[in-house]
Amino acid sequence: MGRVAKSAAPAVELPVGEHTVRVSNPDRVYFPELGVTKLDLARYYLSVGDGIVNALRDRPCMLHRFPKGLPGGKVHQKRVPAGAPDWIPTVRVYFPRYGRHADELCVHELADVIWAVQMSTVEFHPWNSRASDTESPDEWRIDLDPMPDCPWSRVQRVAGVVHEVLDELGAVGWPKTSGGSGLHVYVRIAPEYGFQEVRRAALAFAQEIERRAPEDVTTAWWRKDRDPAQLFVDYNQNARDHTIAAAYSVRGVPEATVSTPVRWTEIDDIVPRDFTIQTVPDRYAELGDLQADMDNAVFDIAPLLELADRHGVEELVDLDEQ
Repeated sequence: MGRVAKSAAPAVELPVGEHTVRVSNPDRVYFPELGVTKLDLARYYLSVGDGIVNALRDRPCMLHRFPKGLPGGKVHQKRVPAGAPDWIPTVRVYFPRYGRHADELCVHELADVIWAVQMSTVEFHPWNSRASDTESPDEWRIDLDPMPDCPWSRVQRVAGVVHEVLDELGAVGWPKTSGGSGLHVYVRIAPEYGFQEVRRAALAFAQEIERRAPEDVTTAWWRKDRDPAQLFVDYNQNARDHTIAAAYSVRGVPEATVSTPVRWTEIDDIVPRDFTIQTVPDRYAELGDLQADMDNAVFDIAPLLELADRHGVEELVDLDEQ
């Protein structure tokens, strides 16, 4: 007589606001090293609900899905997966490179996030513009991306320079760990410029950081031209359709690290790998969303565009057309 197949655990229904999200295969292990399941992932996002919604609200969002958990590999999904209920909000965006449109998830409330988790989403990667005008970014992103031999102490040191220059500009920066070995700093900006101008402003800022910390920083675009011990200030994360993991997004790595907002005063003391799906809920319960007030600190990038003019920063190739 053949062996009877083990039946899957019954689906779990999670009430989320006005909706109920049915989580199928709740005991499917997504992070084998930690034993973290699909239901654990959903409960994590519920624990940081306001934070993840604030990070994603009204933005086109690419999903990094792991239908079989981490061992089964990642699916980069721009289009909302088939079978979405009619209450899931979307926004249509155009991709000139392919001459095609895609209807991407556009989170309005926490139930939208939990539904995406039901569809095996681990990471959320929002645009830096909103549905009301997808071609005008309202978020300038400073990506401090360490090269393979760059020590964390260098990232910490450069973060201090970034903070100094932002203060001089009168801009409020909101730092977070990347979930990897780097840091991201977001600045809310007025949605009055296109991607090209925002990226040019971001390059002017990156070059200013390089001028102040030439031993630590590179802005060389080609990887072969970068010192492997330096930190790359990746201004191209401001290009159209370039996305990075949202604040409070879990990362699809064995340790289940989380891209976690931090205070500037914490950066000298933190170790990024300490922020995980297992530790961030308690931190969030204590501190709340450290980026909750970002919309109240809007910066006009005009001084950066003037800096770009002074230093001869040229118009950049539109990466989305390549």
